[in-house]
Amino acid sequence: MNPMPLTQSQIERYHRHTVLEQIGAAGQEKLLASKVLIVGLGGLGSPAALYLAGAGVGTLGLLDGDCVDISNLQRQIIHHTSDVGRPKTTSAQEEIRAINPDVTIQTYEEWARADNLRSIVSEYDFVIDCVDNFAGKFLINDACYLERTPLSHAGILQFDGQMMTILPGQSACYRCVFSAPPAPGAVPTGRDAGVFGVLPGVIGSLQATEAIKYLLGIGELLTDTLLTYHALTMHFRRVPIARNPKCRLCSAGADITELRDEPPV
Repeated sequence: MNPMPLTQSQIERYHRHTVLEQIGAAGQEKLLASKVLIVGLGGLGSPAALYLAGAGVGTLGLLDGDCVDISNLQRQIIHHTSDVGRPKTTSAQEEIRAINPDVTIQTYEEWARADNLRSIVSEYDFVIDCVDNFAGKFLINDACYLERTPLSHAGILQFDGQMMTILPGQSACYRCVFSAPPAPGAVPTGRDAGVFGVLPGVIGSLQATEAIKYLLGIGELLTDTLLTYHALTMHFRRVPIARNPKCRLCSAGADITELRDEPPV
């Protein structure tokens, strides 16, 4: 998609962006021509989708096979009580359209799998990993590496969040840091251990920030860095990471050359 000049309505809508020297009209036009895929429309995907829509990212892909449950509403702010039982892609799409009619929305009411993810990822400029399971995170990382598509990884549990940005072939990937999914039962799930309701709002918003920075080519990305956050102390920590020379995916001797489903944990 090629950037198009802003309309008068868009000049007014995005004024707070265009007056920023680092963005300007040209940057806003670039955002409107960009495509971002959000995998998972839960706690992380909700704020990410809302802020990307508000910012004027022109095309948003929404990938999730789940339906809204009442227990989601404590943190998944893109969905409402009236959406319980409906597909998350449907309720998210309606909310995005209400926020910004400029945005083109492509929905995928399905789970991310080895047989569908690469073809979907290949259509986008940037991917945001908002899933809540390890199998999905490894799958997204691998698909993005194989398609050379940048992504933002994040995870949350109880009061803690973490995130990193990955530029395939240039920075450390998810497998460089976490070589394989943990053993079943080794890490508690959010359902079992809980999630502080506002925590995904912080981390998901930061994921949207990374996507916009990448699309505009501004600022410093969280590459080769794991950012951790503890909500009870408001403590952020940047942990340097490096590419693993023995990474099974992105090293010279990699043995992962095609997408495969990891067993669920």
